[in-house]
Amino acid sequence: MNANVNRRHFLQATALGATAMSLSARSYGRVMNANERIRLAQIGCGGRGIHAHMMGVHKHDKEQNVEYVAVADPWRVAREEAAAHCKEWYGSDVKKFVSYRDIMALDDVDAVLIASPDHHHAVQLEAAAKTKKHAYVEKPMARNMAELLRAVDAVKAAGIVVQVGTQIRSLPTSTGCRELWKSGILGKASRIEQCRNSTRPYWYGFLKEIKKEDIDWNEFLLDAPKRPFDPGVYSGWYGYLDYTDGPIANLGCHFIDLYNYIAGLKFPTSCVCNGGVFTWKDEHHFTCPDHVEALWVYPEGLMVAYSSNFGNGGGNRHRYFCEQGQLILDNWSIPTYSAEGGPKRDGGIRGVNEVQAIETPDHFLDWLQCLRSGKTTRAPLEAGYQHSVACLMAVESYNTGRRTTYDHASRSIRPS
Repeated sequence: MNANVNRRHFLQATALGATAMSLSARSYGRVMNANERIRLAQIGCGGRGIHAHMMGVHKHDKEQNVEYVAVADPWRVAREEAAAHCKEWYGSDVKKFVSYRDIMALDDVDAVLIASPDHHHAVQLEAAAKTKKHAYVEKPMARNMAELLRAVDAVKAAGIVVQVGTQIRSLPTSTGCRELWKSGILGKASRIEQCRNSTRPYWYGFLKEIKKEDIDWNEFLLDAPKRPFDPGVYSGWYGYLDYTDGPIANLGCHFIDLYNYIAGLKFPTSCVCNGGVFTWKDEHHFTCPDHVEALWVYPEGLMVAYSSNFGNGGGNRHRYFCEQGQLILDNWSIPTYSAEGGPKRDGGIRGVNEVQAIETPDHFLDWLQCLRSGKTTRAPLEAGYQHSVACLMAVESYNTGRRTTYDHASRSIRPS
């Protein structure tokens, strides 16, 4: 493919809305050079950073000609474990840093993978854009609209390639559900819902002993409220509202992104959300709700519902209720569809049918390939912005006890 065609594809991929962004010569050259080794840095070396990001990339690093050259994490144990993996894979020592800022200062890093705590994501994505480094960034992209818009606008201005870490849309079954939906066989949707329950909150599974001397505590806190070092807070940060927004922003974010992908939805018009800490009250004093429920209304004329009950693991479901029947993703590795409950079913769907999976590159391979081709990633910036808005509407409603609305023209969430 010639350079003009590749450049046009890249501009289309990084456009948000109708505005195409221009690339700097340095960024454009990195994307276009098919023979140049792409140098990566890992920011955040916990379980997600090592076992998902680094292992996920390692499966493809030789084929895609990429290599980790640096890692950063406030916890010495984590960054040394990450560096040891790199030494084993590539035979050389990588640079090790406490702060993401040192990664951003490196001229020999082309792209970063961000798997830090939630309250770091937006500032680190913005920093990556300002230093012309492509990025794979975990969800949620941001914890408020101000930091979300700063990060989005910085990415648009820089023209970097971004993949948001909503990897479920890269499953072959998810692509199959999207194609089934586009066929129109299910008809118009009236409601989409997920109940994602458990016997206890997921943050308990991360608690571990951490030594104070191994942590740069202020680097972890970043702009969060100052507090004395606490190993439970560091390891179990998923359970504290100072660093995350709880189940809606973590588990629910995947749900929002997936139905956007399958059904082609974009932005809700309104949201209400309620919940609280009702079951798990103990010495950890977690502040994230162990029960939460959100309802969004979409301009397409349907309601979306998400709930988590961490007081009982029963009742899990994931359904798309439509005129002609249901799409059922209770087990998203084997989604099915049937005519059950369809008020306008006409015999076009008979029995219970498995959705035909469509092979697609995994989420990391897709990003690595797009770094070369400039094509649109499977979870691009625009998709991240869309599911972030829905999440933040729910968070604002939960925090204020008021219904929220979204105005796309002004890019603002308002109570009503």
